[in-house]
This record gives sequence, C-alpha cells and structure tokens, in this order.
Amino acid sequence: MIWALHGAVGRAADWRAYAASLPSELGGVRRLDLWRFLDCCPMPLEEFGATLAGEITRADPAPVLVGYSMGGRLALHALRARPDLWKAAIIISAHPGLSDEAERVERREKDAEWSALALKGEWAEFLRRWEAQAVIAAAGEMPDRYPLKDRRASIARSFIDWSLGAQADLSKDLKGVTCPVLWLTGERDGKFTELARNVVPDLPRAQHIVVPGCGHRVPWEKPQEFSRITREFLAELP
Repeated sequence: MIWALHGAVGRAADWRAYAASLPSELGGVRRLDLWRFLDCCPMPLEEFGATLAGEITRADPAPVLVGYSMGGRLALHALRARPDLWKAAIIISAHPGLSDEAERVERREKDAEWSALALKGEWAEFLRRWEAQAVIAAAGEMPDRYPLKDRRASIARSFIDWSLGAQADLSKDLKGVTCPVLWLTGERDGKFTELARNVVPDLPRAQHIVVPGCGHRVPWEKPQEFSRITREFLAELP
C-alpha cells in the first residue's frame, strides 16, 4: 500500500485525484491526516518518525511512503526511524535540513509568526498570505483549505514542532535508507532541485527526476506526469 503525507497547511484530500489515477494492483493509497498526530499534544519530528513507522508496521508488511514538502521531511524521519520497514519511498520537493544554526534560528522565528497567525489570526487572511508565497504562488489548483480552520490549533503547532528550523540536517544521515527512493522536484523550483541534487547521491538506491514545466507543487501542477512517473517507478519494484 502507498501511504501519502500531505504538505504544510495541507489535507489528506490533496491526494484524492492521485489515488484515483493509480491502478488497483498497486495496492491503493492511504491518505494520511497528519494533523491528528498533533491534536492532543506536541510531537517532535523524531518522535513522529518512530510513531508513524510503528503504526504502519502493524498494518502493512511492505509499505511505500510518499511525502510532499513538509510531508516529505516527515517521511524522511519515518525512513530513518525504521529503514528496514519500507518497500520504497517517493519524496517530493522536500528540504533535507539546514546546516547553519543562524538560518535555523531565523526559520524558527518565521515559523513562530506563521503559528501565531494560524492560531489567532483571521483564517482567510492566513490562507491568503500562505498561498501568496513565491514558492507556491504559481502552483496548480489545490483542494479548498478553508475547512482546515477546524484544525488550526494542530496546524499552528506544526509550525513549531515540525519547523524546518527544528529539524536536524539529514543530508549526510540517510545512508542507512536502503530502499529504492524516487526524489522529485520541479524544473522551476531551483532551490529544491539543487537541494535534491546534493542529497540524492548519498542515498544508496535513489534517483532524482526533475519534472519539466512546474515548480514546487509537482503532483498538482503536473498531475498526469506525476502519476506516470510514479507508476513507472512503482512498477519496477520487486
């Protein structure tokens, strides 16, 4: 089965069209609601990785992990927590981590501002500002985010617990991930393409594909191309 992890300010519903595009012989797609992991209490990144791996190992003997952006970072932590568990992984537009402490501090401060706006600000204004970010502003149409207002406390917590500034630099710490990994970035997403080019050579069985004509939100900007590439990757798995 494929276990799909959405991005920041995302929904499990984001993967609905992708799930429908895959043939049934691939085992189906479990679209995870990541906010439930933060509904009751804080959960740091390392704890999330171990918790998710523990849940999946009880339900699926050969899982495939798919993670986009924040979900890709979370997927990397789950891969590290149980490298023996996974049949394969697809990582999309994910940051392996900041190595400079000053940059990490700056990111935590910025994410604290997002957290406060998500928790106490006017929800429509929070969404407007979020979608106006340059990295995602030209992306394809996404499912409506307004219903996430009911999850705003967990979303606000994610900006603290799952901030890129709270994450260790994993770029040199993924050698133990021995399952096949497909790392995807968009051609117009220069920053994340360069990050992938730097980290993928350190993964024993990884390949990096740059998807033409799109930016950060690869699965939604180029849904047919994304589905084709991932189907081909999955079809080659033993």
